[in-house]
Amino acid sequence: MDILQQIRLQQRRSFLGRIGRGTGAVALASLLDPKLLFGAEAAPRSAHYQGIVNPLDFAPKAKRVIWLGMAGGPSHLETFDYKPKLGELNGKPMPASFTRGQPIAQLQGQQLRCYAPQWGFKRFGRNGAQICELFPHIGSIVDDICIIRSMTTDAINHDPAHTFMNTGTTISGRPSMGSWVTYGLGSDAENLPGFVVLRSDGRGGQNQPIAARLWSAGFLPSRFQGVEFRSKGDTVLYLSSPKGVSADQQHDVVDAVQKLNTLENGLVDDPEIATRITQYEMAFQMQASVPELMDLSGESQATLEMYGTKGADGSFAANCLLARRLAERGVRFIQLYHRDWDHHSNLKHDIKLKAEEVDRPTAALITDLKRRGMLDDTLVVWGGEFGRTPMAQGSGRDHHIKGFTMLVAGGGIQGGVQLGATDDLGYNAVEDVTSVHDLHATMLRLLGVDHKKLTYKFQGRDFRLTDVSGNIVQKILA
Repeated sequence: MDILQQIRLQQRRSFLGRIGRGTGAVALASLLDPKLLFGAEAAPRSAHYQGIVNPLDFAPKAKRVIWLGMAGGPSHLETFDYKPKLGELNGKPMPASFTRGQPIAQLQGQQLRCYAPQWGFKRFGRNGAQICELFPHIGSIVDDICIIRSMTTDAINHDPAHTFMNTGTTISGRPSMGSWVTYGLGSDAENLPGFVVLRSDGRGGQNQPIAARLWSAGFLPSRFQGVEFRSKGDTVLYLSSPKGVSADQQHDVVDAVQKLNTLENGLVDDPEIATRITQYEMAFQMQASVPELMDLSGESQATLEMYGTKGADGSFAANCLLARRLAERGVRFIQLYHRDWDHHSNLKHDIKLKAEEVDRPTAALITDLKRRGMLDDTLVVWGGEFGRTPMAQGSGRDHHIKGFTMLVAGGGIQGGVQLGATDDLGYNAVEDVTSVHDLHATMLRLLGVDHKKLTYKFQGRDFRLTDVSGNIVQKILA
């Protein structure tokens, strides 16, 4: 095929763009270093993507993030926010001054009555932090964590609230925080994705759906989307070779497909084809790395008992252990979702079940990271998409966005700190009010990134994870 035939195959716009860039590049190269014209070897196809924030805006405190998402909205009033005054008012009308004109999900128009905390609280740690008696293991490490009791969010129903917590907006289709982080920083993982998601179900509560778009790359290149690792069947869908196909045969197929993709990319210069090339390579590497990751037989019995798991069984405990293993292997953003925290009824019984599922493994993860010297550069975040109302909804609580609690640890966070407060009834955040945008901005700051500079132009506008908001929560930084 002569040069004219090749040109005809190219899209006109792509051809003109490539000609312009190519001529300019050759001219610049000849001025800067004539030796560059003699055909230096190209970087290997598998070279690590180093991120667009290079060099970093700040000296980083954290290298990676483990985000423990309690899907459904844990009640701050039965976990980490002690409100004895609410107990005194149990069954009495909720003061109208708190609720008048405020967004309430399912209690709108109903008689609002105070609902006492359903479990007792105990003091833990050097500062005597008040923590629900259902969480003694987290209480035992409270000096290593920061409790933020003044979180607020913008969305009062599950799906938009998850979307807001993950993407910084209630508008579906925007990049997730894990995608922003890997886009900005790349990953240190050799044979694993930079952004991995693990899900687990539990007992009690309503099993709210978790959509894959919560770890989507949105308008960022699709190579930055999260990859879900599953606990049953194939860990990653379509990763296993078909029956009767050997590794050599699989390699031949992948190699042939890669050559075709490379030829097409040379003609049309499409970034999604470049993504396809890198993802095929990653998938081939993962055929060996993922089974090794999921094999917990090398973990000591003491470690398994500390987490409260017998192996990779899909439980939250097992996923916490896998999160540590992923962190060891250089994965940049690890996100766990544990469902069934939506306690509209039967709160006292069901939250006990949730505590039994997450208390021990959460503490074990932080303890394990610390003893391995990894907590200092791993940011751990624990929390849901919103909190629960101080008012009763039968034997449970409704959704609440005006004040709730999240935990953060490691990666440049001061241990033993208690930030912010809600009012006497746990309704409004009244001290050191912290938004989701503030939390995102602080996370990026600890990773060495200025949240105002990490942007991507889409449809004529520069977008960012924190939109046009977000302040660094200085009081919790070490």
